[in-house]
Amino acid sequence: MIARAIIVAAPRSGSGKTTVAVGLIGALAHRGMAVRAFKAGPDYIDAAFLAAASGTPAYNLDSWAMPPALLDTAIHQAAAVADMLVIEGAMGLFDGIPGPPGRSGSTADLAVQFDIPVLLVLDVSGQSQSSAAVVRGFVSHHPALRIAGIVLNRLGSERHTQLVREAIASLGVPIVGALSREDTMQIPARHLGLVQASEHGDLSSLLARLAQASARHLDIDAILGMASHPRIPQLAATMPLRPPGQCIALAQDCAFSFVYPHVVEGWRRAGAQIIPFSPLADEPPPERCDCCWLPGGYPELHAFALAAARRFHAGLARFAETRRVHGECGGYMVLGQGLEDGQGKHHPMAGLLGHSTSFTARKLHLGYREARLLCDSPIGPAGAVVRGHEFHYATLSGEGGDDPFVILNDGEGRPLGHAGSRRGLVTGSFFHFIASA
Repeated sequence: MIARAIIVAAPRSGSGKTTVAVGLIGALAHRGMAVRAFKAGPDYIDAAFLAAASGTPAYNLDSWAMPPALLDTAIHQAAAVADMLVIEGAMGLFDGIPGPPGRSGSTADLAVQFDIPVLLVLDVSGQSQSSAAVVRGFVSHHPALRIAGIVLNRLGSERHTQLVREAIASLGVPIVGALSREDTMQIPARHLGLVQASEHGDLSSLLARLAQASARHLDIDAILGMASHPRIPQLAATMPLRPPGQCIALAQDCAFSFVYPHVVEGWRRAGAQIIPFSPLADEPPPERCDCCWLPGGYPELHAFALAAARRFHAGLARFAETRRVHGECGGYMVLGQGLEDGQGKHHPMAGLLGHSTSFTARKLHLGYREARLLCDSPIGPAGAVVRGHEFHYATLSGEGGDDPFVILNDGEGRPLGHAGSRRGLVTGSFFHFIASA
């Protein structure tokens, strides 16, 4: 079985990519097709909706952070067991960072590398004939990229629809879907993006409604017809991802949910066992594990419960006496002395590192990061260079005096200095690990 593939992209963020991609996946699954979903770029939250719609983990594809061989392997493995691959783009189709060709982190990089056609979601609210100029620009911008079809989103009336359709008709790109403002279902959002899939009490009914709307308003047969088999080069032998231990305690609940599926799957393929536990349920890391990983998430929304989790705090401190503990972003916040929420209330945290964090003066920290590790850690050995990103609103309200964990550059190689903390066997930073450089 070699799957066909389509990329759902848009001119900009907020155009409705996730809604269209999730609905399309549901409509295809309703037809009995095996669908594997991917999310372009470093995004946890959209990927969780794609996973829920497809019934399988949704992996990330990032041309800046992931080496080409890792991207090839991910597509090859999924295409071998599915009928259809649906890749949701990130931001606008061509949005990335300056860098070598094919390594900008843009959705367009993936479309070109794998020769996958693009289904362009076009938000036409506030325009009519001008939409044709947008389509013309996207069609001609990159000669190796194919805009195979268009889904019109947020149409206002039948007259509006007619004007847009007539303007685009001469460009030779088929319109394969049209969603009015009333048809478009919004997925609730918060400060890091959409509200997490796991927090929707009626997630199943939401997915069902999106699938039904897609079946009504998208030409599924036409979309299947424009999809094509991805171009995958001859795969070279790749080393499995180095796991941080043979038995890894992985925090998993609503406060700790941001861990990339390809990282966890890479650990498993390398022979490691993953044991989930819930700090929110006041569970300590299991004693039989030899490493503990606290991923990112929304600890600020659960700060009161985390502060009161005495068994978790005591068990984590006992674990850290003899085994490695690492925290990413939200996990890093919880390893510190305290967390100040948006209302200015202080909540004591695990206290295994010296820093404190705050949400009272929120500041967006966003971007790719390349990190050189200053010590052996669950991410890798001292001196290793890894790639990832930061995306958080928390700020350090106290440095704490611990030794730094990494030296950071941004995605374009500009130095950002020392970051993170290390003390004994405990390490952490706001940096999210994606892959070795």
